[in-house]
Amino acid sequence: MKTYQQLLADAKSRVREISVKDALPLLQSSPDTIFLDVREPQEYNLGKIPRAVTISRGNLEKNVETQVPRDKSVVVYCANGNRSAFAADVLMVMGYADVRSLNEGFSGWVAEGGDVE
Repeated sequence: MKTYQQLLADAKSRVREISVKDALPLLQSSPDTIFLDVREPQEYNLGKIPRAVTISRGNLEKNVETQVPRDKSVVVYCANGNRSAFAADVLMVMGYADVRSLNEGFSGWVAEGGDVE
């Protein structure tokens, strides 16, 4: 049996993470990069990264294929970087090749002065 922390460590060992400082310029310089918000609706209704696709973590596997092409670069984010690691891990299993998890999450994005809509 594994604990939540062990499961999280396993997922983080398999996914690529990106810092907010490295992700900030992608919003402007790489318009083909998809920012994928996997927070719950009540969270992203308070603000999100501009042009982000919103699919809550609980609906990801069911809905992602219709909203995010597999050939796109994807930066997945949640509030603090944990759900996004699990989501990025699942996306890789589903065949998404260029997936990164925003390791500081939306809270880190806001703290660094990233744009919010």
